[in-house]
Amino acid sequence: MGVQGSCHCGNVRIEVPSKPAWVADCNCSLCRRLAWRVAYFLPDQVHISGETTAYVWGDRMIGIHHCPICGCGTHWQSLGEDFGKMGINARLLDEFDESTVEVRKFDNAD
Repeated sequence: MGVQGSCHCGNVRIEVPSKPAWVADCNCSLCRRLAWRVAYFLPDQVHISGETTAYVWGDRMIGIHHCPICGCGTHWQSLGEDFGKMGINARLLDEFDESTVEVRKFDNAD
């Protein structure tokens, strides 16, 4: 059994194979506002259960999912081209402690 987590209300459950070794701190217009710390995994390593709603904008390459009940951002996934990864909001993982992982800054503000 891997690492589990959930949104605030528990409607969306997430399971990944392991704790992330590092997380991204992206400063794009959306991530900056959502304050996510994104952990990347192969799509077939991630299990998400429960209903989510996707927000899609810009180049329409990814869907940013959130719980329709409590609003917590849960993950992003590709809408077409396979990037070979998907992003999970690491702050939703049980016992996630940002002080124990490397936080990599991603400058995507342009």
